[in-house]
Amino acid sequence: MMLKQFDKVSTREKIAIRAEREIVSGSYVNLGIGMPTKVANYIQADKKVILQSENGLLGIGRFPDKHEVDPDLINAGKETVTAVTGAAYFSSAESFAMIRGEHLDLAILGGMEVSESGDLANWMIPGKMIKGMGGAMDIVHGAKKIVIIMDHLTRHGEPKILKECQLPLTGKNVVDRIITDRAVIDVTKDGFVLQETAQGWTIDEVKESTGAKLHVSKQLIEEAF
Repeated sequence: MMLKQFDKVSTREKIAIRAEREIVSGSYVNLGIGMPTKVANYIQADKKVILQSENGLLGIGRFPDKHEVDPDLINAGKETVTAVTGAAYFSSAESFAMIRGEHLDLAILGGMEVSESGDLANWMIPGKMIKGMGGAMDIVHGAKKIVIIMDHLTRHGEPKILKECQLPLTGKNVVDRIITDRAVIDVTKDGFVLQETAQGWTIDEVKESTGAKLHVSKQLIEEAF
């Protein structure tokens, strides 16, 4: 995407575009509900990627144009999608066998909180009505790499990247990388490491908005996306 075009997209679209760089050609990838599903629209044409959905579709394509909508063809978030040539349909049982069998190379999921030890909370807020825990608890333990994409702060301006999660956990020690509207941060054995800053954000601003100690990589790339 050209820089001029990139400047016109929303913050969440920018996060999705940056997350696409995590996808390696030839990989099997699961995109979580919400913002992660946007990543499908930005996968480079020269990348051979198979997208898997836990509701039973292997070979998800981009979101459909109006004339392409098939109400029976949906992802796990109940959004209408397209299917690539050669796509396969199967039961949720078979889908979760793929996940639990560690056949996914990468999962890109949304998050509510991430701790410095890689704990993830993304399935519920106490007191709020929820439909169920979904498939994330299996995905975070079945995929070989977990990338979380989310806003850096809550709607109330509180950090979502913390020393310890306050919300009920989806999984412990499962997150590898976090991509937010402000930065790219890796989870390591020594804690959070800042790898990239987003356009318009300084290192100090990212540190101040993070609720845990943030180490700065020697290979830091400033205003990388």
